[in-house]
Amino acid sequence: MREPAQAYTIREITRRIKSKLEGDSGLQDVWLRGEISNFTLHSSGHMYFTLKDDGARLKCIMFASYNQRLPFAPKNGTKVLARGGISVYERDGQYQFYVTAMQPDGIGSLYLAFEQLKRKLEEEGLFHPEKKRPLPRYPRTVGVITSPTGAAVRDILITLERRNPGVHVLLYPVSVQGTGAAPSIVRAIQAMNELGEADLLIVGRGGGSLEELWAFNEEAVARAIRASGIPVISAVGHETDYTISDFAADVRAATPTAAAEIAVRHIGELRQELSHQERRMAGALRSRLAAARERWQHAARSPYFTQPRRSLLAQAERLDRLKEALRYRMRAVQSRAQERWTRLEGSLQAVRPRQQAVQARQRLTAASKGLELAMNAIVRDRAGRYGSALRQLDALSPLKVMVRGYSLAYDEQEKKLIRSIREVQPGDLLHLRLSDGKLDCQIWGIHGEEQTNG
Repeated sequence: MREPAQAYTIREITRRIKSKLEGDSGLQDVWLRGEISNFTLHSSGHMYFTLKDDGARLKCIMFASYNQRLPFAPKNGTKVLARGGISVYERDGQYQFYVTAMQPDGIGSLYLAFEQLKRKLEEEGLFHPEKKRPLPRYPRTVGVITSPTGAAVRDILITLERRNPGVHVLLYPVSVQGTGAAPSIVRAIQAMNELGEADLLIVGRGGGSLEELWAFNEEAVARAIRASGIPVISAVGHETDYTISDFAADVRAATPTAAAEIAVRHIGELRQELSHQERRMAGALRSRLAAARERWQHAARSPYFTQPRRSLLAQAERLDRLKEALRYRMRAVQSRAQERWTRLEGSLQAVRPRQQAVQARQRLTAASKGLELAMNAIVRDRAGRYGSALRQLDALSPLKVMVRGYSLAYDEQEKKLIRSIREVQPGDLLHLRLSDGKLDCQIWGIHGEEQTNG
């Protein structure tokens, strides 16, 4: 068999096919319509799925960096329009579609995206009634965020002018349809809040298809409305049209004209209300004046004014009775105090504190004298016993014995008393203590005395 001129490795031929596909500009930016199947959301955030129609299937991947901003959650059975390019996955040697953008295909898919976002924000509590802010009763400035050329802005301005010409209007023109509509609306709401001049915001547009109204179904617009510090009226489409913005707003108006009617009360109504309040105030003042006049007339008919002397005499009589009662009470109080004083004085006399003090002083004097006599007796006794002890000690003193001619012999250091000749030797120095002094002596000889046995 003849050897081929060139043989490719599998990797080389796969890369060549991949290069051919990626080099075809018509395959690198293409929109495909199909139904999602085998959908898998990987933990990395990448989406793996298959797009299919009646005749074919195509494996697809959408990386996390692209699918983070999807307005809906893809799932099996969803019909979509996907944008991207065709390339080859070298490891498996199969071509697949790399998706960079995706949107629901047809009204059914858009409604699915609408319901998914509505359910998500509702679960977060974004539409909770407690978060709705009350609209100002008498706004001075109304901010209008809508297209500057549509019928909606004309209807809003005409209605506001007709209902109350004194209300100021701040118009912030935005795009209400297309790719950049949602960011434009978000910037307008934020700018109105930063400016801080509007008391109320109307955000909306005229009617249209679901695709044309889709900017008001964007999550970013709903969150911007909810984050607004200024109350918001949503006025999108016709009476039957509902958007996510309607649920997020503080009040939903069926049409832009209805939003203007909700925002501003008619000046005729205000005049009527003012006139009604004036009539109520005048009636209240007349009622109060009539009541005051009746009280004055009643007071004028009172005996205090018609017969003041009689009233004064009655009060004088009452005063006399009170004085007499006061005197009686004072005498009773004084009498009880006197009785109590007498009882206390009697109790004090029974105790006789002065006599008790004299007796206590006498007892103290007697006790002091007795103590002094006892102490003197103890001192004399102790002095006699001390003298007797001194006399006994003196009688037993060695000095008394030495006065009679005796002496005491000590060794050379005067530490040891010599009691026997066996304790010394010839030549030793001795110290002799006499009754009147001390002698230093040396032994020249030792002579013992014979003891006789009895």
